[in-house]
Amino acid sequence: MVYKLGFLLLLIINPFIYSNEEAKIVPSQLTCEYLSSPSVVDVLQPRLGWKNLNSSQERGQKQTAYQVRVASSEDKLNNPDLWDSQEVESAESIRILYKGKKLSSRQECWWQVRVWDRDGNVSAWSKPAHWRMGILDKNEWKAKWIGAPWQGEEALPRPRGPFEKPEEYGPPAPFLRKEFELNKEVEKAVAYVTGLGYFEFYANGEKVSDNVLVPNQTNYGHRPELSKTSINVPDDFTQYKAMYLAYDITEYLKKGRNAVGSILGNGFYNPAKFWSGGYGTPRFYGQIYVTYKDGTGELIVSDESWKAAKSPILMDMVYYGEIYDAREEIPGWANVGLDDSDWKNVAIRKAPEGQLVAHTANPDKVMERIEPISIVKTGEGNYTVDFGVEISGWVRLNNVEGPAGHKIDISFISNQYSGENSYIFKGNGLETYAPRFNWFVFSAVEITNWPVELKAEHLTAEAVYTYVEESADFSTSNQLFNNINKIWRRSQVDNMHGGIVSDCPHRERNGYTGDGQVACATVIHNYDVRNFYFKWIGDMLDSQVVSTGYVPNCSPWQPGCGGGVAWGAAIAIMPWEFYKHYGALDMLEISYEPIKGYIGYMQDWVSEEGIMFSQRRGEDGELLKWFNLGEWAPPGEFVRDDLVHTFYYWRCLDIVAKMAKILGEQEEHEKFQSLAEETKKAFSKVFYDKEKGTYGDAGGDIFALKMGVPDYQYEKVRNSLVENIKQNDGHLDTGIFGTRYFFEVLAENGLQKFAYEVMNKKTEPGFGHWVEIGSTTTREHWDEGGSHNHPMFGGGLVWFYQNLAGMNADPENPGYRHIIFKPQPVDDLEYVSYKNDTPYGEAGITWRNNKHNFGINIVVPVGSTATVYIPVGDNSIIEEKGKDAETSEMVTFVKMEGRYAIYKVESGTYDFAVEENE
Repeated sequence: MVYKLGFLLLLIINPFIYSNEEAKIVPSQLTCEYLSSPSVVDVLQPRLGWKNLNSSQERGQKQTAYQVRVASSEDKLNNPDLWDSQEVESAESIRILYKGKKLSSRQECWWQVRVWDRDGNVSAWSKPAHWRMGILDKNEWKAKWIGAPWQGEEALPRPRGPFEKPEEYGPPAPFLRKEFELNKEVEKAVAYVTGLGYFEFYANGEKVSDNVLVPNQTNYGHRPELSKTSINVPDDFTQYKAMYLAYDITEYLKKGRNAVGSILGNGFYNPAKFWSGGYGTPRFYGQIYVTYKDGTGELIVSDESWKAAKSPILMDMVYYGEIYDAREEIPGWANVGLDDSDWKNVAIRKAPEGQLVAHTANPDKVMERIEPISIVKTGEGNYTVDFGVEISGWVRLNNVEGPAGHKIDISFISNQYSGENSYIFKGNGLETYAPRFNWFVFSAVEITNWPVELKAEHLTAEAVYTYVEESADFSTSNQLFNNINKIWRRSQVDNMHGGIVSDCPHRERNGYTGDGQVACATVIHNYDVRNFYFKWIGDMLDSQVVSTGYVPNCSPWQPGCGGGVAWGAAIAIMPWEFYKHYGALDMLEISYEPIKGYIGYMQDWVSEEGIMFSQRRGEDGELLKWFNLGEWAPPGEFVRDDLVHTFYYWRCLDIVAKMAKILGEQEEHEKFQSLAEETKKAFSKVFYDKEKGTYGDAGGDIFALKMGVPDYQYEKVRNSLVENIKQNDGHLDTGIFGTRYFFEVLAENGLQKFAYEVMNKKTEPGFGHWVEIGSTTTREHWDEGGSHNHPMFGGGLVWFYQNLAGMNADPENPGYRHIIFKPQPVDDLEYVSYKNDTPYGEAGITWRNNKHNFGINIVVPVGSTATVYIPVGDNSIIEEKGKDAETSEMVTFVKMEGRYAIYKVESGTYDFAVEENE
């Protein structure tokens, strides 16, 4: 009896131990540092995550415990030698900190996880995943930075103006190569390599990866020309970095003679662009660790023993294009046995000042291949080729024959210049070519001097951008809305290169922080950008000015055209959105102090009245317009700059107060909360026009309502906003920042009908006008001016997902651990559907509306819960899967609130139906 009693007590205390049933949930999609099996990680305690799939579709399923095991090889997982967490009672499955043995440089780590469900049943182990540690001690680097001997250290000079071409382009891109002997059978070979600005790496004649335009862009170090640019920011940033990659090249190497090589491109390291200046000439760095099957090894490094030759890439400039002369090709340049006696010895180069860090973010890749939709001959050898959609990337020539020395030119049709591309044939058979170290922007191209009849199979447009996965699906019965979302998505990915989002992919190519923060939530609602934003937000933290806390208008720092308070506010808004949608507490931890630093900078401009108004001036006392922008790109008049500045000062205070509370900084929470409230009062006192009952058009009332106005003002301000829309014939009148909040402010204040009507407009200004005139991307301005490929206005599309569909992350329980479903249907729409793959799995809502009933289908991921707001009439009957909703499994009625019946539900799929009882 004692034994049986002990058994029962153990079972009661820990029901997981003796369960023989298999869990109803299965762990999948394992990640380390937000990446699937990353090739290199230099975080000393990497953070792991997974998603649980509900194999039984059972409602209310959740993870109650997990066990992680990590081993130095896959075959050791059954008896892990690095870490066995044992069973950990926890519902958490994101950002799980590795707590095993101290990891060493180049450590190979294999891992699995299993989980226990709500009933204490344990799952099978997940499929194994992998990560590799980087080089953790800088003293372990034995390599030397090397470059072409025909180039010096210094970057190319800047042209005189932002739209002028440089006086000289860079010389031909260098080939670098090294042959070496391996005396034994190879067990493992890993190359830790990088090249600045861009590089490709080859082993025994083959490119070892499908990455392009690597490494990702960073602030590589100090730049001597930076002080001469139009936006003069002290070159005193928090941190400078250069990224290296790791490639497993085991399959490429063999016992005996081997060769490796690299091609270098200028990239943003040597851009010869007016508004930045460069860091230096291209350079390569790397070391290859070879492990033999007997346990011994070799180290091959970049050093004086490497050789260099000029490649057929005669010119590659990220802003100006590429010229390729196939007659200059060197067959087998990265192969064993090449006669390289006429190659030059490489030159030793200075190391960039930035810290060398692991490339723990996705690189650029060829993401799409698009065939021509039409080819029109415009003259002898001249053609116009239409691809139907504007992309950033290049045109690949496929198996084309031409005489030696015959040159073709490709001109890219867009409303902005994005560079030139020329190809010169070598003339000995079918030839294939694509550019390497830049990209172009085009929906069509003009081909000049084509040597034969041009056929569709000769050309492929390749869309190139940073590898991000679409995580969401949005659709409605209004095709215009679907098309608006579609053209914004295209513009967004066109602008994702090197782990940043640019303003436009042709003219500037800069990572504008204002554009970034205004569209951030929309991006997260459409793509899995966890590792992408973790990298780019890191760039923003790095480019903060140490002495003042100022956050520049671009990160990594490229001066560009300018910015203002709303640009720097990205350092608060983007970490907050990241936390809200991805549930990553560590994002708040790393950004909290920098946000306080930026608030300190803003406080230098706060008046005695409590109004924040940046009026930064130059040494000559002149006002610096491009440091002090407020709103940007409205269709008409600008809202007051000081109003916009004060709104974003309040926004940052509000965010940092919330962060302080979450991080347990109660005293600072109260301080910042009080400052936010004082700022709101000052905003109301100074900007509210008592006689007219408004904060002004062009977004004044939008910003005010987003902050919250005093009760006595509310109806007047709301009515003022409505009247303004009517006076604009149902259009908006806001720039990028007002548009970010325009539609959601209407929805949040009982004006959903107006939000729908404005979004549904097909005339200027509005999203629908762009669709109506055939644009395949969103634009910089509501009219025809400026760039026709800017994603920044996409910030306003948050309304599609959060208000129209009605799916919201709860910042009190972030990462969609608790979801708020609150659809706001309009009579003109029959259905709206939105689904997104959240950190805990797929969540979504589809609602359908007709004269007789209203239906809502929702999906809640494993371990999450939801609050569901169901629109009702005066005599509504609410059912769930055909029976009274209050009696349905895992459904709990909470209360009535206005025209909504509110229910709580657990994880699972639910079908609610509302009918009116006549």
